[in-house]
Amino acid sequence: MKFERFIAVRYLTRRQGLFAFITTLIGVAGVSVGVAALITTLSVMNGFQTDIKDKVIGAQSHILIFGRMRKETYQKKIAALEKLPLVEAAAPHIYGQGIITYAGQSVGLIVRGLDPEQEKKINNLADSLVDGSFTPDWDKDAPPPLVLGTELAANLGADIGDDVVLISPQSISTSAGMFPKMKKFRISGLLRTGYYEFDNTIAYTTLGHASDFFGLKQGTTGLAVRLHNINDAEKAAEQIRPVVGYGYSVKTFAQLNSTLYAALKLEKAMMFIILFLIIGVASLNIAGNLILLGTEKLRDIGIMRAMGASPKLIRKVFMWEAMVIATLGIVLGLLLACLLCWIIATFNIVELPGDIYYLTKVPVRMQLWDIVAVVGGSYLICFVAGLYPAVKASRVHPTDAIRYG
Repeated sequence: MKFERFIAVRYLTRRQGLFAFITTLIGVAGVSVGVAALITTLSVMNGFQTDIKDKVIGAQSHILIFGRMRKETYQKKIAALEKLPLVEAAAPHIYGQGIITYAGQSVGLIVRGLDPEQEKKINNLADSLVDGSFTPDWDKDAPPPLVLGTELAANLGADIGDDVVLISPQSISTSAGMFPKMKKFRISGLLRTGYYEFDNTIAYTTLGHASDFFGLKQGTTGLAVRLHNINDAEKAAEQIRPVVGYGYSVKTFAQLNSTLYAALKLEKAMMFIILFLIIGVASLNIAGNLILLGTEKLRDIGIMRAMGASPKLIRKVFMWEAMVIATLGIVLGLLLACLLCWIIATFNIVELPGDIYYLTKVPVRMQLWDIVAVVGGSYLICFVAGLYPAVKASRVHPTDAIRYG
């Protein structure tokens, strides 16, 4: 093995001519650029995926339970859930659809009722308040408080202290007929989770006011559950279902946002495939380089065969040549990828739309598994690229090689 490696390195470093040097350089550069581009892109995709996941969980919770419950019922279920080993805390919530009207504008939205104190146990929603409060110190005669997402408030042109009207899909009966239920609220705060879908479509009020608005009689539409470890979400959901009983839907954060996560995974997979083609193209250059090397070293191959070298040894020499070029390209690519990821994470090179991402820098997160997959795949492609030149060189007859070399 040492002999084959020695010959391969010697052939690589002692080649004559500018063309041979350029083809070798292009092969190394192609692999390094492909590896660097692939790792950098995957790291950015991982950063976005992690960032979106943190924003979603920060505004919701690890597991959501849907189904109407009376006050005494959800209190008992919360006590039972918090006894489960995987569960850290649970809190009631209300989700309902409605329409908000302000200054002649009407927008459909989701109204979410919550208990501000209990909500702190299951997510970081309170940290997303940029101004105001869920429970302002207002007069008793003031309208109920309503916290809007910053995007929703901007679209309406509303601000803290403005009165808005919520319209419920439920109808109320009057002497003049059936009319949709309407109630005045006063904007008490603005909230920015950093996730556009939440900030543009959800309004928040206290549990009591939401229950009254939707006619739930102090009940809720479900519970939110926080786990000790988010990776146990599926396992915890299986434990929670028999506790809450029949008639309730238990969904993990991944199931609630399955379309989003599926799109991110598909995009990452497509980028992986497309960028691997760069390494594939570079491997063709390696194959061509090895074929050229076989032509240059035809006489040497003949002499080694005449001295007793087996075809297997000749194949190993050329395979080592391919692996040396691949190793140089992969190492340089890893170093370049680390440098690029550091630059992207440190300096604001790419500006993101602040009204959507609320980020000043592109998120970057390098993962060991991605690096292992890229390095392993690159070696495999380069190995396959070296097979044909290696087999071709090993089949040369010693007499012909010495005569025509």
